Amino acid sequence: MSLLFNDFASWEKHCQATGEPLYRAVLAYEIEQKGRTEEEIWDGLQRAYDVMRDAVQTGLTQDMTSRSGMVKNGAKKVAAAPVTVLSPEFQMLISRALGAKEVNSCMGRVVAAPTAGASGILPGILTTIQDLHKLDDHKILEGLLVAAGIALIIETNASLAGAVGGCQAETGSAAAMGAGAIVYCLGGNVEQTFAAVAITIQCMLGLICDPVAGLVEVPCIVRNASAAAIAFSSAQIAIAGVNPVIPVDQCVMALGEVGQSMETKYKETALGGLANTPRGREIERLVLVENVEILPDEDEVE
Repeated sequence: MSLLFNDFASWEKHCQATGEPLYRAVLAYEIEQKGRTEEEIWDGLQRAYDVMRDAVQTGLTQDMTSRSGMVKNGAKKVAAAPVTVLSPEFQMLISRALGAKEVNSCMGRVVAAPTAGASGILPGILTTIQDLHKLDDHKILEGLLVAAGIALIIETNASLAGAVGGCQAETGSAAAMGAGAIVYCLGGNVEQTFAAVAITIQCMLGLICDPVAGLVEVPCIVRNASAAAIAFSSAQIAIAGVNPVIPVDQCVMALGEVGQSMETKYKETALGGLANTPRGREIERLVLVENVEILPDEDEVE
């Protein structure tokens, strides 16, 4: 962490002192940590974003049925729903976040940003704001660096892992990363960018991790969609100049405190919450016991 900061306040002071945009300090950190040139870092970011876009496209065009049967082409259903509750743009955001996360649940290729369990959030957010605001790829890649810096600070002071801090640490952090990236990419200042992070954390605080049958499918996939929606609303609130009241670093402290006090059964163990409902336990028996015995090995199928 020699070149990046352990809190948002220091990052903001650095930008004020140097006049550098938010992403520059993260870029320097990446160059130092990876031992690569700036060009190589940009190339790596482009590859990551290409995978994100591919995941969105795959989720919306190919068969997304998981082996457990809990995932059954939900993204395509949302995208083609005859009754629309949302605006076309909002519907697009939700379907894209669902689609990219379904690719993960169906063992496809995704970017864990910051985790595989939250891998639909940034793809849904970034591809949507790019289309809506006609942004070029380089601006999106700058946003990815800003998101990475946000994640590093959250990881340092709280957690990014559901097993440590619950779903608030995974989808919550991803939503905060996305909200900050949105505001940055749309020309918001440093204060507004960090306000978006703070507001998002406030909205996601306390969310447990309770995967049914221990699989990262239910409720993980729909939470990716709702987290993307929260990121959009938080970004809109922040870029309008609304004060989050609680400073972003204190919001991160609260995220860590809640994660530490959360019971173990609510932290990716599948012992509580939705995983512990009668239906959840029934699915667990079917998926983890009966299917192991009745499903033939793929190599044995002629």
